[in-house]
Amino acid sequence: MTETHWRADPLTWGQGPRVFEVFLEPTCPFSVKTFNKLDALLEQAGPDRITIKIRLQSQPWHMFSGVITRCILAASTLPGGKASAKAVMQAVGDHRMEFEFAHHAGGPNLDATPHDIIARIEAYTGLQLRDAFAIRDLDREIKWHSKYARQNGIHVSPTFMVDGLIQPGMSSGDEVSAWVAVLLG
Repeated sequence: MTETHWRADPLTWGQGPRVFEVFLEPTCPFSVKTFNKLDALLEQAGPDRITIKIRLQSQPWHMFSGVITRCILAASTLPGGKASAKAVMQAVGDHRMEFEFAHHAGGPNLDATPHDIIARIEAYTGLQLRDAFAIRDLDREIKWHSKYARQNGIHVSPTFMVDGLIQPGMSSGDEVSAWVAVLLG
């Protein structure tokens, strides 16, 4: 039996001394709002001044959260690495209701299977995720994200952390300039 070697690319952008960690659930509307501001944040603050780290915060009331989280981490193992993972997050965010249940419990996704969800993501991104999704021990990455969140007292998304300290005053509704002020103020 041949052993395959893989590596999940860290979901990190920038290389500055201030570390901004965002804990996101891919189908949460507030997490999507946060995700959509991260590029502007990096541009405004400067990649040499901040480091952005996305931490995945799977939540059971978002019914396909586990499947989508695994798809994101699977994408990070592909040749595009974190860019592929980011493409999955963007596709899910842009088409959120195709990956979510109505009122967290109903709607057309009741008939969807994990294979359907993977196929939708593949169609939107052009990525081939099935083999990466099936990586036998990919769950170690998923567990790392969950454990890291628990160790830091994170229970909901989005949650914001600067240099290891939770920032309860930060919100997905804030302007990017407000985030910059907190980070570099």
